[in-house]
Amino acid sequence: MARSRQKLGEILVGWGALTAEQAEKASGVAKSTGKRLGDVIVEMGLAKEDQVYKALAKQFGMEYVDLAAQGATARIDMKLIPEDLVKKHGILPLAKTNGRLQVLIHDPMDLDLQDMIRFRLNVEIDPKIAAKSLIRKYIDASAAGTAKRLAPDQSLVSESIDKSVDKSVDKSIDKEAEEAPIVRLVNRILDEACRMRASDIHIEPMVDRVRLRYRIDGVCIERDNLPKRMQNSVLSRFKLMAGMNIAERRIPQDGRVKFTVDENTIDFRVSACPAYHGESVVLRILRPDSVRIGLENLGFESDNLQIFNRIIRRPNGIFLVTGPTGSGKTTTLYSALSVLNRPDKKIITAEDPVEYNFEGINQCQVKEHIGLTFPAILRSMLRQAPNVILVGEIRDKEVAEIAIQAALTGHLVFSTLHTNDAPSAITRLVDMGIKPFLVASSIQAVMAQRLIRVICKNCKKPYHDPDPKYLRLTGISDDDLPKVMKGAGCDQCVNTGFKGRMAVFEMMVMNSTIRELAFRTAPVSEIRRAALASGMRPLVEDGKIKILRGITTPEEVARNTQVDVDNAAAVAAETDD
Repeated sequence: MARSRQKLGEILVGWGALTAEQAEKASGVAKSTGKRLGDVIVEMGLAKEDQVYKALAKQFGMEYVDLAAQGATARIDMKLIPEDLVKKHGILPLAKTNGRLQVLIHDPMDLDLQDMIRFRLNVEIDPKIAAKSLIRKYIDASAAGTAKRLAPDQSLVSESIDKSVDKSVDKSIDKEAEEAPIVRLVNRILDEACRMRASDIHIEPMVDRVRLRYRIDGVCIERDNLPKRMQNSVLSRFKLMAGMNIAERRIPQDGRVKFTVDENTIDFRVSACPAYHGESVVLRILRPDSVRIGLENLGFESDNLQIFNRIIRRPNGIFLVTGPTGSGKTTTLYSALSVLNRPDKKIITAEDPVEYNFEGINQCQVKEHIGLTFPAILRSMLRQAPNVILVGEIRDKEVAEIAIQAALTGHLVFSTLHTNDAPSAITRLVDMGIKPFLVASSIQAVMAQRLIRVICKNCKKPYHDPDPKYLRLTGISDDDLPKVMKGAGCDQCVNTGFKGRMAVFEMMVMNSTIRELAFRTAPVSEIRRAALASGMRPLVEDGKIKILRGITTPEEVARNTQVDVDNAAAVAAETDD
Protein backbone atom coordinates (compact mmCIF):
# COMPACT_ATOMS: atom_id res chain seq x y z
CA MET A 1 0.00 0.00 0.00
CA ALA A 2 1.31 3.48 -0.94
CA ARG A 3 2.61 5.55 1.93
CA SER A 4 0.49 8.63 2.70
CA ARG A 5 2.08 12.00 2.05
CA GLN A 6 3.31 13.82 5.16
CA LYS A 7 1.35 16.96 5.99
CA LEU A 8 2.88 20.41 5.61
CA GLY A 9 2.25 21.32 9.24
CA GLU A 10 3.86 18.10 10.45
CA ILE A 11 7.01 18.80 8.42
CA LEU A 12 7.37 22.32 9.81
CA VAL A 13 6.73 21.10 13.36
CA GLY A 14 9.34 18.38 12.85
CA TRP A 15 11.85 21.01 11.75
CA GLY A 16 11.05 23.17 14.76
CA ALA A 17 9.84 26.01 12.51
CA LEU A 18 6.58 26.22 14.47
CA THR A 19 4.81 24.46 17.33
CA ALA A 20 2.03 21.91 17.10
CA GLU A 21 -0.39 24.46 18.57
CA GLN A 22 0.56 27.02 15.93
CA ALA A 23 0.14 24.44 13.17
CA GLU A 24 -3.32 23.52 14.45
CA LYS A 25 -4.35 27.18 14.69
CA ALA A 26 -3.13 27.91 11.16
CA SER A 27 -4.96 24.84 9.88
CA GLY A 28 -8.20 26.12 11.41
CA VAL A 29 -7.76 29.53 9.80
CA ALA A 30 -7.02 27.92 6.43
CA LYS A 31 -10.19 25.83 6.59
CA SER A 32 -12.38 28.77 7.58
CA THR A 33 -10.99 31.15 4.95
CA GLY A 34 -10.41 28.68 2.11
CA LYS A 35 -6.77 29.73 1.81
CA ARG A 36 -3.80 27.42 1.38
CA LEU A 37 -2.15 26.41 4.67
CA GLY A 38 1.27 27.63 3.56
CA ASP A 39 -0.08 31.09 2.72
CA VAL A 40 -1.80 31.31 6.11
CA ILE A 41 1.38 30.34 7.97
CA VAL A 42 3.36 33.06 6.17
CA GLU A 43 0.62 35.68 6.62
CA MET A 44 0.40 34.95 10.36
CA GLY A 45 4.18 35.24 10.66
CA LEU A 46 4.51 31.75 12.15
CA ALA A 47 7.33 30.70 9.80
CA LYS A 48 9.49 32.26 7.11
CA GLU A 49 8.38 32.00 3.50
CA ASP A 50 11.47 30.01 2.44
CA GLN A 51 10.84 27.48 5.23
CA VAL A 52 7.26 26.95 4.01
CA TYR A 53 8.32 26.41 0.41
CA LYS A 54 11.14 24.08 1.41
CA ALA A 55 8.57 22.08 3.37
CA LEU A 56 6.27 22.02 0.34
CA ALA A 57 9.15 20.71 -1.77
CA LYS A 58 9.77 17.94 0.75
CA GLN A 59 6.04 17.15 0.97
CA PHE A 60 5.71 16.68 -2.79
CA GLY A 61 9.17 15.25 -3.43
CA MET A 62 10.24 18.18 -5.59
CA GLU A 63 13.39 20.29 -5.81
CA TYR A 64 13.37 23.67 -4.04
CA VAL A 65 15.16 26.51 -5.83
CA ASP A 66 16.22 29.48 -3.69
CA LEU A 67 16.07 32.47 -6.03
CA ALA A 68 17.70 34.62 -3.35
CA ALA A 69 20.87 32.49 -3.43
CA GLN A 70 23.95 33.72 -5.24
CA GLY A 71 23.76 32.93 -8.97
CA ALA A 72 20.36 31.20 -8.78
CA THR A 73 18.73 33.55 -11.28
CA ALA A 74 21.45 32.85 -13.84
CA ARG A 75 19.65 29.56 -14.60
CA ILE A 76 16.49 31.38 -15.75
CA ASP A 77 15.91 31.60 -19.51
CA MET A 78 12.86 33.80 -20.18
CA LYS A 79 12.87 32.97 -23.90
CA LEU A 80 11.62 29.43 -23.21
CA ILE A 81 8.08 30.49 -22.16
CA PRO A 82 5.85 33.19 -23.69
CA GLU A 83 5.72 36.37 -21.62
CA ASP A 84 1.93 36.22 -21.17
CA LEU A 85 2.18 32.83 -19.44
CA VAL A 86 4.99 34.02 -17.18
CA LYS A 87 3.10 37.11 -16.02
CA LYS A 88 -0.35 35.58 -15.77
CA HIS A 89 0.56 32.42 -13.86
CA GLY A 90 3.71 33.48 -11.98
CA ILE A 91 6.05 30.84 -13.43
CA LEU A 92 9.69 30.93 -14.55
CA PRO A 93 11.53 28.70 -17.06
CA LEU A 94 14.91 27.33 -15.98
CA ALA A 95 16.27 25.21 -18.80
CA LYS A 96 15.29 22.67 -21.40
CA THR A 97 17.21 19.39 -21.27
CA ASN A 98 16.51 16.10 -23.04
CA GLY A 99 13.27 17.50 -24.43
CA ARG A 100 11.89 18.36 -20.95
CA LEU A 101 11.33 21.89 -19.69
CA GLN A 102 12.26 22.77 -16.10
CA VAL A 103 9.69 25.23 -14.71
CA LEU A 104 9.62 27.09 -11.41
CA ILE A 105 6.16 27.11 -9.81
CA HIS A 106 4.94 28.09 -6.34
CA ASP A 107 1.87 25.84 -6.01
CA PRO A 108 2.58 22.11 -6.48
CA MET A 109 -1.14 21.34 -6.12
CA ASP A 110 -2.14 23.36 -9.19
CA LEU A 111 -2.13 20.40 -11.56
CA ASP A 112 -4.33 22.25 -14.05
CA LEU A 113 -1.56 24.81 -14.55
CA GLN A 114 1.01 22.10 -15.20
CA ASP A 115 -1.31 20.43 -17.72
CA MET A 116 -1.93 23.78 -19.44
CA ILE A 117 1.83 24.40 -19.79
CA ARG A 118 2.31 20.94 -21.31
CA PHE A 119 -0.53 21.53 -23.76
CA ARG A 120 0.38 25.10 -24.67
CA LEU A 121 4.10 24.43 -25.20
CA ASN A 122 3.76 20.81 -26.37
CA VAL A 123 6.54 19.68 -24.05
CA GLU A 124 6.91 17.57 -20.93
CA ILE A 125 7.83 19.59 -17.84
CA ASP A 126 9.85 19.07 -14.67
CA PRO A 127 8.24 21.39 -12.09
CA LYS A 128 10.40 22.78 -9.30
CA ILE A 129 9.32 24.93 -6.35
CA ALA A 130 10.35 28.50 -5.51
CA ALA A 131 8.93 31.12 -3.17
CA LYS A 132 6.01 32.98 -4.70
CA SER A 133 7.24 36.43 -3.68
CA LEU A 134 10.68 35.81 -5.20
CA ILE A 135 9.18 34.58 -8.47
CA ARG A 136 6.98 37.64 -8.67
CA LYS A 137 9.87 39.93 -7.75
CA TYR A 138 12.00 38.52 -10.57
CA ILE A 139 9.12 38.84 -13.08
CA ASP A 140 8.47 42.45 -12.07
CA ALA A 141 12.15 43.31 -12.26
CA SER A 142 12.55 41.80 -15.71
CA ALA A 143 9.37 43.28 -17.17
CA ALA A 144 9.50 46.44 -19.24
CA GLY A 145 8.80 49.60 -17.25
CA THR A 146 8.91 50.20 -13.52
CA ALA A 147 5.20 50.50 -12.67
CA LYS A 148 4.53 50.45 -8.95
CA ARG A 149 1.52 48.84 -7.27
CA LEU A 150 -1.20 51.43 -6.78
CA ALA A 151 -2.90 52.33 -3.55
CA PRO A 152 -6.74 52.38 -3.75
CA ASP A 153 -6.86 56.19 -3.76
CA GLN A 154 -4.29 56.66 -6.52
CA SER A 155 -5.19 57.32 -10.14
CA LEU A 156 -5.15 54.18 -12.22
CA VAL A 157 -3.74 56.10 -15.16
CA SER A 158 -0.93 58.16 -13.66
CA GLU A 159 1.18 55.17 -12.62
CA SER A 160 0.15 52.75 -15.39
CA ILE A 161 0.71 55.13 -18.29
CA ASP A 162 2.59 58.34 -17.65
CA LYS A 163 5.47 56.96 -15.59
CA SER A 164 6.21 54.22 -18.11
CA VAL A 165 7.50 56.78 -20.65
CA ASP A 166 11.00 58.20 -20.37
CA LYS A 167 10.26 61.78 -21.37
CA SER A 168 13.91 62.79 -21.03
CA VAL A 169 14.80 60.58 -23.99
CA ASP A 170 11.90 61.27 -26.32
CA LYS A 171 8.55 62.92 -25.85
CA SER A 172 6.92 60.84 -28.57
CA ILE A 173 5.42 57.51 -27.57
CA ASP A 174 6.02 54.73 -29.99
CA LYS A 175 3.49 51.93 -30.44
CA GLU A 176 5.31 49.34 -28.36
CA ALA A 177 5.82 51.70 -25.41
CA GLU A 178 2.15 52.69 -25.49
CA GLU A 179 0.71 49.16 -25.63
CA ALA A 180 2.51 47.91 -22.52
CA PRO A 181 0.99 50.55 -20.18
CA ILE A 182 -2.50 49.94 -21.64
CA VAL A 183 -2.17 46.23 -20.88
CA ARG A 184 -1.05 47.03 -17.33
CA LEU A 185 -3.89 49.52 -16.87
CA VAL A 186 -6.56 47.04 -18.02
CA ASN A 187 -5.10 44.29 -15.84
CA ARG A 188 -5.04 46.70 -12.92
CA ILE A 189 -8.73 47.55 -13.43
CA LEU A 190 -9.71 43.87 -13.47
CA ASP A 191 -7.57 43.09 -10.44
CA GLU A 192 -8.80 46.06 -8.38
CA ALA A 193 -12.48 45.51 -9.19
CA CYS A 194 -12.27 41.92 -7.95
CA ARG A 195 -10.48 42.95 -4.77
CA MET A 196 -13.11 45.64 -4.10
CA ARG A 197 -15.92 43.03 -4.36
CA ALA A 198 -17.41 44.67 -7.45
CA SER A 199 -20.05 42.82 -9.45
CA ASP A 200 -19.66 44.92 -12.61
CA ILE A 201 -17.09 47.15 -14.29
CA HIS A 202 -18.45 50.02 -16.42
CA ILE A 203 -16.25 51.76 -18.99
CA GLU A 204 -18.33 54.64 -20.34
CA PRO A 205 -17.03 57.11 -22.97
CA MET A 206 -18.06 60.72 -22.34
CA VAL A 207 -17.56 63.84 -24.43
CA ASP A 208 -14.15 64.68 -22.89
CA ARG A 209 -13.20 61.62 -20.80
CA VAL A 210 -13.83 57.93 -20.21
CA ARG A 211 -15.65 57.27 -16.96
CA LEU A 212 -14.72 54.14 -14.99
CA ARG A 213 -17.24 52.88 -12.44
CA TYR A 214 -17.51 49.76 -10.28
CA ARG A 215 -20.85 48.39 -9.07
CA ILE A 216 -20.34 47.34 -5.45
CA ASP A 217 -23.22 45.82 -3.48
CA GLY A 218 -25.62 46.94 -6.20
CA VAL A 219 -24.54 50.62 -6.23
CA CYS A 220 -22.28 52.22 -8.86
CA ILE A 221 -19.21 54.00 -7.50
CA GLU A 222 -17.08 56.23 -9.75
CA ARG A 223 -13.47 55.05 -9.57
CA ASP A 224 -11.55 57.18 -12.07
CA ASN A 225 -11.70 59.26 -15.25
CA LEU A 226 -9.41 58.11 -18.04
CA PRO A 227 -8.09 60.59 -20.63
CA LYS A 228 -10.12 60.69 -23.85
CA ARG A 229 -6.97 59.95 -25.88
CA MET A 230 -6.83 56.49 -24.28
CA GLN A 231 -10.42 55.54 -25.16
CA ASN A 232 -9.77 53.51 -28.32
CA SER A 233 -6.74 51.71 -26.85
CA VAL A 234 -8.51 50.73 -23.62
CA LEU A 235 -11.73 49.61 -25.33
CA SER A 236 -9.79 47.65 -27.94
CA ARG A 237 -7.81 45.87 -25.22
CA PHE A 238 -10.97 44.78 -23.42
CA LYS A 239 -12.57 43.61 -26.69
CA LEU A 240 -9.42 41.74 -27.71
CA MET A 241 -9.33 39.90 -24.37
CA ALA A 242 -13.02 38.99 -24.78
CA GLY A 243 -12.52 37.60 -28.28
CA MET A 244 -14.57 40.32 -29.99
CA ASN A 245 -14.00 41.94 -33.36
CA ILE A 246 -12.09 45.11 -32.48
CA ALA A 247 -12.74 46.59 -35.93
CA GLU A 248 -16.52 46.40 -35.52
CA ARG A 249 -17.93 49.35 -33.54
CA ARG A 250 -21.40 49.69 -35.06
CA ILE A 251 -23.24 46.75 -33.50
CA PRO A 252 -23.39 45.23 -29.98
CA GLN A 253 -20.99 42.38 -29.20
CA ASP A 254 -20.61 39.89 -26.36
CA GLY A 255 -17.64 37.90 -25.13
CA ARG A 256 -15.93 36.38 -22.11
CA VAL A 257 -12.61 36.91 -20.34
CA LYS A 258 -10.74 34.68 -17.91
CA PHE A 259 -8.38 36.50 -15.55
CA THR A 260 -6.41 35.31 -12.52
CA VAL A 261 -6.67 37.27 -9.26
CA ASP A 262 -4.92 35.98 -6.13
CA GLU A 263 -4.47 32.56 -7.76
CA ASN A 264 -8.22 32.32 -8.48
CA THR A 265 -9.46 32.27 -12.06
CA ILE A 266 -12.32 34.74 -12.44
CA ASP A 267 -14.75 34.79 -15.40
CA PHE A 268 -15.94 38.10 -16.84
CA ARG A 269 -18.95 38.35 -19.15
CA VAL A 270 -18.27 41.28 -21.47
CA SER A 271 -20.83 43.39 -23.33
CA ALA A 272 -19.96 46.17 -25.79
CA CYS A 273 -22.76 48.50 -26.90
CA PRO A 274 -22.37 51.40 -29.37
CA ALA A 275 -23.14 54.76 -27.71
CA TYR A 276 -23.01 58.40 -28.82
CA HIS A 277 -19.43 59.10 -27.66
CA GLY A 278 -18.07 55.59 -28.34
CA GLU A 279 -18.67 52.01 -27.27
CA SER A 280 -19.82 51.45 -23.70
CA VAL A 281 -18.23 48.29 -22.28
CA VAL A 282 -19.57 46.48 -19.22
CA LEU A 283 -17.88 43.48 -17.60
CA ARG A 284 -20.01 41.32 -15.31
CA ILE A 285 -17.75 39.58 -12.76
CA LEU A 286 -18.81 35.94 -12.35
CA ARG A 287 -17.61 34.38 -9.11
CA PRO A 288 -18.48 30.67 -8.70
CA ASP A 289 -18.36 31.04 -4.91
CA SER A 290 -21.18 33.61 -5.06
CA VAL A 291 -23.70 30.92 -6.04
CA ARG A 292 -22.32 28.33 -3.63
CA ILE A 293 -22.88 30.22 -0.40
CA GLY A 294 -25.61 27.85 0.83
CA LEU A 295 -29.31 28.38 1.42
CA GLU A 296 -28.81 29.45 5.05
CA ASN A 297 -26.63 32.40 3.98
CA LEU A 298 -29.01 33.77 1.34
CA GLY A 299 -31.15 35.58 3.91
CA PHE A 300 -33.95 33.09 4.56
CA GLU A 301 -35.73 33.33 7.88
CA SER A 302 -36.23 29.91 9.48
CA ASP A 303 -39.92 29.54 8.51
CA ASN A 304 -39.34 30.49 4.86
CA LEU A 305 -36.30 28.20 4.71
CA GLN A 306 -38.40 25.26 5.87
CA ILE A 307 -41.02 26.00 3.22
CA PHE A 308 -38.32 26.44 0.54
CA ASN A 309 -36.66 23.12 1.41
CA ARG A 310 -40.02 21.38 1.32
CA ILE A 311 -40.99 22.86 -2.07
CA ILE A 312 -37.71 22.04 -3.86
CA ARG A 313 -37.98 18.40 -2.80
CA ARG A 314 -41.40 17.84 -4.34
CA PRO A 315 -41.45 15.34 -7.21
CA ASN A 316 -43.18 17.62 -9.73
CA GLY A 317 -44.64 21.04 -10.35
CA ILE A 318 -43.25 24.51 -11.07
CA PHE A 319 -41.38 26.70 -8.60
CA LEU A 320 -41.01 30.29 -9.81
CA VAL A 321 -38.63 32.96 -8.49
CA THR A 322 -39.59 36.52 -9.46
CA GLY A 323 -37.93 39.89 -9.27
CA PRO A 324 -36.14 42.48 -11.40
CA THR A 325 -32.77 41.98 -13.07
CA GLY A 326 -29.98 41.76 -10.49
CA SER A 327 -32.20 40.64 -7.61
CA GLY A 328 -30.35 37.36 -7.06
CA LYS A 329 -32.82 34.95 -8.71
CA THR A 330 -30.09 32.90 -10.39
CA THR A 331 -28.14 32.58 -7.14
CA THR A 332 -31.23 31.31 -5.32
CA LEU A 333 -32.06 28.71 -7.97
CA TYR A 334 -28.45 27.49 -8.22
CA SER A 335 -28.39 27.14 -4.43
CA ALA A 336 -31.48 24.95 -4.70
CA LEU A 337 -29.88 22.86 -7.46
CA SER A 338 -26.72 22.38 -5.38
CA VAL A 339 -28.89 20.86 -2.63
CA LEU A 340 -30.60 18.52 -5.11
CA ASN A 341 -27.42 17.67 -7.05
CA ARG A 342 -27.03 14.04 -6.03
CA PRO A 343 -26.10 10.90 -8.01
CA ASP A 344 -29.70 9.65 -7.89
CA LYS A 345 -31.14 12.75 -9.64
CA LYS A 346 -30.67 13.92 -13.22
CA ILE A 347 -30.71 17.71 -13.53
CA ILE A 348 -30.78 19.60 -16.85
CA THR A 349 -30.74 23.37 -17.35
CA ALA A 350 -31.51 25.67 -20.28
CA GLU A 351 -29.73 29.00 -19.81
CA ASP A 352 -28.92 32.12 -21.78
CA PRO A 353 -26.07 32.40 -21.06
CA VAL A 354 -24.53 29.67 -18.87
CA GLU A 355 -22.80 31.85 -16.28
CA TYR A 356 -21.63 29.29 -13.74
CA ASN A 357 -20.55 25.72 -14.42
CA PHE A 358 -21.63 23.03 -11.95
CA GLU A 359 -20.23 19.52 -11.88
CA GLY A 360 -22.93 16.87 -12.12
CA ILE A 361 -25.50 19.15 -13.79
CA ASN A 362 -26.21 19.04 -17.54
CA GLN A 363 -26.20 22.70 -18.63
CA CYS A 364 -27.39 23.73 -22.09
CA GLN A 365 -26.48 27.10 -23.62
CA VAL A 366 -29.12 28.83 -25.76
CA LYS A 367 -27.77 29.70 -29.23
CA GLU A 368 -30.47 31.50 -31.15
CA HIS A 369 -28.39 31.91 -34.33
CA ILE A 370 -28.28 28.16 -34.96
CA GLY A 371 -31.83 27.45 -33.84
CA LEU A 372 -30.93 26.20 -30.36
CA THR A 373 -33.68 28.14 -28.63
CA PHE A 374 -35.30 27.71 -25.22
CA PRO A 375 -38.22 25.71 -26.70
CA ALA A 376 -35.87 23.48 -28.72
CA ILE A 377 -33.74 22.70 -25.65
CA LEU A 378 -36.81 22.09 -23.48
CA ARG A 379 -38.33 19.62 -25.96
CA SER A 380 -35.03 17.77 -26.11
CA MET A 381 -34.78 17.81 -22.31
CA LEU A 382 -38.01 15.91 -21.89
CA ARG A 383 -36.55 13.03 -23.93
CA GLN A 384 -33.56 12.89 -21.55
CA ALA A 385 -35.68 11.64 -18.61
CA PRO A 386 -34.64 14.31 -16.10
CA ASN A 387 -35.87 14.62 -12.53
CA VAL A 388 -35.27 18.38 -12.27
CA ILE A 389 -35.35 21.03 -15.02
CA LEU A 390 -34.15 24.61 -14.73
CA VAL A 391 -35.38 27.09 -17.33
CA GLY A 392 -33.36 30.29 -17.12
CA GLU A 393 -36.37 32.50 -17.75
CA ILE A 394 -39.96 32.11 -18.93
CA ARG A 395 -40.06 34.74 -21.66
CA ASP A 396 -43.05 33.83 -23.81
CA LYS A 397 -46.07 31.56 -24.20
CA GLU A 398 -44.18 28.76 -25.97
CA VAL A 399 -41.59 28.37 -23.20
CA ALA A 400 -44.29 28.62 -20.52
CA GLU A 401 -46.42 25.92 -22.16
CA ILE A 402 -43.53 23.46 -22.41
CA ALA A 403 -42.49 24.14 -18.80
CA ILE A 404 -46.04 23.55 -17.60
CA GLN A 405 -46.31 20.38 -19.68
CA ALA A 406 -43.08 19.14 -18.10
CA ALA A 407 -44.43 19.89 -14.62
CA LEU A 408 -47.68 18.03 -15.33
CA THR A 409 -45.80 14.97 -16.61
CA GLY A 410 -43.81 14.37 -13.44
CA HIS A 411 -40.89 16.80 -13.57
CA LEU A 412 -39.84 19.42 -11.04
CA VAL A 413 -39.33 22.69 -12.93
CA PHE A 414 -37.47 25.75 -11.65
CA SER A 415 -37.65 29.05 -13.52
CA THR A 416 -37.68 32.84 -13.17
CA LEU A 417 -40.19 35.47 -14.17
CA HIS A 418 -39.96 39.26 -14.25
CA THR A 419 -42.76 40.46 -11.95
CA ASN A 420 -42.75 42.86 -9.03
CA ASP A 421 -44.19 40.47 -6.46
CA ALA A 422 -45.18 36.83 -6.04
CA PRO A 423 -48.98 37.06 -6.71
CA SER A 424 -48.36 38.94 -9.99
CA ALA A 425 -46.73 35.81 -11.45
CA ILE A 426 -50.16 34.16 -11.72
CA THR A 427 -51.71 36.97 -13.75
CA ARG A 428 -48.49 37.36 -15.81
CA LEU A 429 -48.71 33.75 -17.04
CA VAL A 430 -52.39 34.15 -17.89
CA ASP A 431 -51.57 37.36 -19.78
CA MET A 432 -49.00 35.37 -21.80
CA GLY A 433 -51.85 33.20 -23.04
CA ILE A 434 -51.57 30.20 -20.70
CA LYS A 435 -54.94 28.68 -19.81
CA PRO A 436 -55.88 29.53 -16.21
CA PHE A 437 -56.55 25.90 -15.24
CA LEU A 438 -53.00 24.94 -16.32
CA VAL A 439 -51.51 27.75 -14.21
CA ALA A 440 -53.62 26.76 -11.21
CA SER A 441 -52.72 23.07 -11.40
CA SER A 442 -49.00 23.23 -12.27
CA ILE A 443 -47.53 25.92 -9.98
CA GLN A 444 -46.45 24.78 -6.53
CA ALA A 445 -45.08 28.07 -5.19
CA VAL A 446 -43.90 31.52 -6.27
CA MET A 447 -41.18 33.42 -4.43
CA ALA A 448 -40.36 37.09 -4.97
CA GLN A 449 -37.03 38.46 -3.78
CA ARG A 450 -34.88 41.58 -3.61
CA LEU A 451 -31.27 42.16 -2.59
CA ILE A 452 -30.56 44.56 0.25
CA ARG A 453 -27.19 45.82 1.44
CA VAL A 454 -25.84 44.57 4.78
CA ILE A 455 -24.43 47.00 7.35
CA CYS A 456 -20.63 46.81 7.61
CA LYS A 457 -19.75 44.97 10.82
CA ASN A 458 -16.56 46.97 11.25
CA CYS A 459 -18.29 50.36 11.56
CA LYS A 460 -21.77 49.40 12.78
CA LYS A 461 -23.28 51.75 15.34
CA PRO A 462 -26.75 52.72 16.69
CA TYR A 463 -28.88 54.77 14.29
CA HIS A 464 -30.03 57.70 16.44
CA ASP A 465 -31.72 59.88 13.80
CA PRO A 466 -33.38 57.76 11.08
CA ASP A 467 -35.82 59.46 8.72
CA PRO A 468 -39.37 59.05 10.16
CA LYS A 469 -40.69 58.47 6.63
CA TYR A 470 -38.66 55.27 6.26
CA LEU A 471 -39.57 54.14 9.76
CA ARG A 472 -43.23 54.51 8.84
CA LEU A 473 -42.83 52.68 5.53
CA THR A 474 -41.09 49.72 7.18
CA GLY A 475 -43.36 49.63 10.25
CA ILE A 476 -40.68 50.44 12.83
CA SER A 477 -42.20 51.78 16.07
CA ASP A 478 -40.58 54.08 18.62
CA ASP A 479 -40.07 51.11 20.92
CA ASP A 480 -38.00 49.40 18.23
CA LEU A 481 -35.65 52.37 17.64
CA PRO A 482 -32.84 51.11 19.98
CA LYS A 483 -32.48 48.05 17.71
CA VAL A 484 -31.99 50.08 14.52
CA MET A 485 -28.36 50.25 13.36
CA LYS A 486 -26.33 51.94 10.60
CA GLY A 487 -22.78 51.92 9.21
CA ALA A 488 -20.60 54.95 9.89
CA GLY A 489 -18.33 54.25 6.92
CA CYS A 490 -14.76 52.94 7.00
CA ASP A 491 -11.96 51.68 4.75
CA GLN A 492 -13.34 48.14 4.71
CA CYS A 493 -16.67 49.24 3.20
CA VAL A 494 -15.26 52.01 0.96
CA ASN A 495 -16.98 54.53 3.29
CA THR A 496 -20.47 53.37 2.26
CA GLY A 497 -21.47 51.86 5.60
CA PHE A 498 -22.45 48.62 3.84
CA LYS A 499 -20.50 45.48 3.02
CA GLY A 500 -22.18 42.59 1.23
CA ARG A 501 -25.81 41.87 0.40
CA MET A 502 -28.52 39.42 1.34
CA ALA A 503 -32.03 38.78 0.09
CA VAL A 504 -35.48 39.50 1.43
CA PHE A 505 -38.19 37.07 0.35
CA GLU A 506 -41.93 36.83 -0.22
CA MET A 507 -43.00 33.18 -0.34
CA MET A 508 -46.45 32.37 -1.77
CA VAL A 509 -47.35 28.69 -1.52
CA MET A 510 -50.30 27.63 -3.64
CA ASN A 511 -53.35 26.32 -1.77
CA SER A 512 -56.95 25.55 -2.74
CA THR A 513 -58.08 29.17 -2.30
CA ILE A 514 -55.30 30.66 -4.43
CA ARG A 515 -55.74 27.93 -7.09
CA GLU A 516 -59.44 28.75 -7.28
CA LEU A 517 -58.65 32.45 -7.71
CA ALA A 518 -56.12 31.64 -10.44
CA PHE A 519 -58.70 29.45 -12.20
CA ARG A 520 -61.22 32.33 -12.10
CA THR A 521 -58.55 34.81 -13.33
CA ALA A 522 -59.10 36.96 -10.25
CA PRO A 523 -57.26 40.32 -10.07
CA VAL A 524 -53.82 40.35 -8.49
CA SER A 525 -55.00 42.34 -5.45
CA GLU A 526 -57.46 39.56 -4.61
CA ILE A 527 -54.79 36.87 -5.01
CA ARG A 528 -52.47 38.91 -2.79
CA ARG A 529 -55.09 39.18 -0.05
CA ALA A 530 -55.58 35.42 -0.10
CA ALA A 531 -51.82 34.82 0.01
CA LEU A 532 -51.41 37.17 3.00
CA ALA A 533 -54.30 35.44 4.76
CA SER A 534 -52.60 32.07 4.23
CA GLY A 535 -49.37 33.23 5.89
CA MET A 536 -47.29 34.89 3.16
CA ARG A 537 -44.92 37.46 4.65
CA PRO A 538 -44.47 40.49 2.35
CA LEU A 539 -41.02 41.68 1.27
CA VAL A 540 -41.17 44.72 3.54
CA GLU A 541 -42.05 42.58 6.57
CA ASP A 542 -39.14 40.25 5.84
CA GLY A 543 -36.95 43.34 5.62
CA LYS A 544 -38.29 44.64 8.92
CA ILE A 545 -37.06 41.48 10.67
CA LYS A 546 -33.57 42.16 9.34
CA ILE A 547 -33.72 45.81 10.43
CA LEU A 548 -34.56 44.79 13.99
CA ARG A 549 -31.70 42.29 13.96
CA GLY A 550 -29.27 45.08 13.04
CA ILE A 551 -28.52 43.64 9.60
CA THR A 552 -29.70 46.53 7.41
CA THR A 553 -31.31 49.98 7.58
CA PRO A 554 -34.92 51.21 7.12
CA GLU A 555 -33.85 53.26 4.07
CA GLU A 556 -32.36 50.21 2.38
CA VAL A 557 -35.46 48.08 2.91
CA ALA A 558 -37.87 50.83 1.84
CA ARG A 559 -35.79 51.60 -1.26
CA ASN A 560 -35.80 47.99 -2.45
CA THR A 561 -39.33 46.96 -1.42
CA GLN A 562 -41.18 50.16 -2.35
CA VAL A 563 -43.41 48.31 -4.83
CA ASP A 564 -44.38 45.93 -2.06
CA VAL A 565 -45.20 48.87 0.23
CA ASP A 566 -47.38 50.42 -2.49
CA ASN A 567 -49.17 47.11 -3.06
CA ALA A 568 -49.82 46.70 0.63
CA ALA A 569 -51.29 50.20 0.78
CA ALA A 570 -53.54 49.48 -2.20
CA VAL A 571 -54.80 46.24 -0.67
CA ALA A 572 -55.47 47.98 2.63
CA ALA A 573 -57.41 50.74 0.84
CA GLU A 574 -59.60 48.18 -0.94
CA THR A 575 -60.25 46.41 2.34
CA ASP A 576 -61.34 49.70 3.99
CA ASP A 577 -63.73 50.38 1.13
